[in-house]
Amino acid sequence: MKVTLQDIQSAEKVIQNIVVKTPCSYSFSTSELIGTNVFLKLENNQRTGSFKLRGAANKIASLSDAEKKRGVIACSAGNHAQGVALSSKMNGVKSYVVMPETASLSKIQATKNYGAEVILYGQMFDESRDHAYALAKENGYVFVHPFEDEKVIAGQGTMALEILDQVKDLDSIIVPVGGGGLISGVAVAVKTLNPKIKIIGVQVDVVSTMQQLFSTHQFEPVTQIISTLADGIAIKNPSQVMYESFIKHYVDEMVTVSDAQIAEAIVFLMERVKTIAEGSGAVSLAAAMTYKKSLPLGKRTCLLVCGGNIDMNIVAQVIQRGQIERGRLCELSVVAPDVPGSLSKLTQVFADQRANVLEVHHDRIRSGLNLKETRIDFVIETTSHQHIESIRNAMIKLGARIIKN
Repeated sequence: MKVTLQDIQSAEKVIQNIVVKTPCSYSFSTSELIGTNVFLKLENNQRTGSFKLRGAANKIASLSDAEKKRGVIACSAGNHAQGVALSSKMNGVKSYVVMPETASLSKIQATKNYGAEVILYGQMFDESRDHAYALAKENGYVFVHPFEDEKVIAGQGTMALEILDQVKDLDSIIVPVGGGGLISGVAVAVKTLNPKIKIIGVQVDVVSTMQQLFSTHQFEPVTQIISTLADGIAIKNPSQVMYESFIKHYVDEMVTVSDAQIAEAIVFLMERVKTIAEGSGAVSLAAAMTYKKSLPLGKRTCLLVCGGNIDMNIVAQVIQRGQIERGRLCELSVVAPDVPGSLSKLTQVFADQRANVLEVHHDRIRSGLNLKETRIDFVIETTSHQHIESIRNAMIKLGARIIKN
C-alpha cells in the first residue's frame, strides 16, 4: 500500500467543496497547562463532527459509475459511518453501515439521518468488519474500509496540509490512533514536507495493540469485551498493513492514556477551550497532559481534536470522572465518634477550608466500626488535589479516621 504527498494534494482538490477547513488555533489555557505553545486542530467542527468525512468523501468520489450503482458498505463505531453516509448521499449512492451493537445511540441515529441503512452486529469493530466483508461479498457492495484504503488515507492526510498552512514552525503533532488511517495520512504529508516535525500517536491503554506493535514488534491480542470512552479507536487487532506501510516508517513515538485521563481532557476542553470532544478526539490532549515532560513536544505542538460526537447520555459521568481526576471533586469517607456535634465539627472543617459539601451519608452498621462510631461519606467540591490533601490533614487533626476509597 502506498500513498504519496501528491495523492493527498489531489484529494484536497477533490473534497474541497465537501469538507470545511477547520480552525487550528493557539490555545492560551492549554499552552499554560502543557508548558509549551499548543495549537488545537478542531476537527470536531468538521461536517459530521469528525475528520472521517475527508477519507470517505475522497473514496466515494473515486468510484466508477458501475461501482456507485452497486452501492457501498462500511463498518464503523460511528464516525466513519457518518462520513460514508453523507458522502454517499451527496453522490446518489446507496450506503449500508455495519456498526457494533455497543455503538452510541447518537452515532447510530446520526448515521441513519445521513441516509445510510444501519446494521448492528458484534460487540467491537473487528466483529462488525468481518460481517460487513461477508455482506459485501454476498451482495456485491463496494466495501469502504475505514483505514486500509489508499483513497481514504489520502483524504485523512488533507488535514495535515491545512495544519501546515495554518501554523508555521511546528515541532510536533499528536494524533489519535485506531486503525491508523489518520496518523498514516498525516504523517506522509508532514514528513514529506518537513521531516523534522515529530509525529506522536496515542491509543487508549485497554486497546493498545498498535502501540505494542510499534514499541515491541508484537502485541497481546484483546479477546474480552472492552468498554472505553475512546470507542472510536478501540481496535482489537492492529493492521499489519498500516504498520508495515506507514506507521513504522513515519511515526516517531506512540503512547497510551487511560479512560480517567481522557475524561480529564474532555472536561478541560469543555471548561477552558469551550469545545466538545468525544473520547477518541480528546486522547491527544490526554497524552500531552500525561507525558508533557517526556514527549518531544518542542516549542510548538499541534493536538488533533479529531471528533466531537460524544454520547450525551454519558456526558454527566464523564464530567464527574474528569472533575475527580482534576481534584475538583472528591469523595471523602471518615469514621468519627457517633455523638452529638461530630458532624458539625466535620462540616466546620469544610467551611474553614472553603470546600462545598454536595452530599452527606451516615452509616452506623458498616462492618469494622466500633460501638459509638459512625462512618460519614462526603462528596465535596474542591479546587485541586492540594486542597483535598489540606482538608484530609485538618480532619485527621480533629481526630477523625480517614478511610481510603
